[in-house]
Amino acid sequence: MLAFKNDMLTLLVTAFVLGLVFNATPGPVFAETVRQGVRGGFRSALAVQLGSLVGDALWAVVGLTGVGLLLRLESLRMPIGIASVIYLLWLAWNAWQASRGEVAVGATFDEVDRHEALRSGVLLSLTNPQNVAYWAAMGSALGAIGVKDPTVVDNIVFFAGFMVSSTLWALVVAALVDRVFRRVGARWARLTYRACAIAFLMLALSVLRQLWVSRGQAPAIQAPKPSRPASRLS
Repeated sequence: MLAFKNDMLTLLVTAFVLGLVFNATPGPVFAETVRQGVRGGFRSALAVQLGSLVGDALWAVVGLTGVGLLLRLESLRMPIGIASVIYLLWLAWNAWQASRGEVAVGATFDEVDRHEALRSGVLLSLTNPQNVAYWAAMGSALGAIGVKDPTVVDNIVFFAGFMVSSTLWALVVAALVDRVFRRVGARWARLTYRACAIAFLMLALSVLRQLWVSRGQAPAIQAPKPSRPASRLS
């Protein structure tokens, strides 16, 4: 019984740490959190983070359901990546256009679209092709701590640890963004919007490059060679 509790605690801590590593990686969700936080403060920034948690939870469930399903999802890497590029380009254009107009700094949450920030977080998480690779690698990560054949309990504990760390990270990031940009002026807000637009554009180009490289590295499917008839011994 004690060994079982120790194994569950190890699994929980591992999931918590991996969740922090996953969320701490700079990416489009952070850039969108900054963009929304400049306009709507803590609640808008938190809405982006919570929206991304919805997508992360879905990927976590998919990743923990089994290797077979993940192998089938590998074929979705290209369409998911293309969707990510399109959405990131749209965000880049939207942020750049907003920087050229009147920037509402420190607007209340009621003055902005209640669903825009949340929707952005969800879409950015769902269209992130890195999630496929991340959750496909979870099998080896679990095996490294002795979980060779995860049970339902193992998956639940891992999911709980991952989501707890992701939620804490969302709260911390939203608070930091709100504190840093709370007193920012309109001029700095425009510069922030343009920086976010450039970040979205660079991320879109990065995803496009990764898709091109992975497409070039895909092994060509060769037709099977016809078998030669066995020679008869005289």
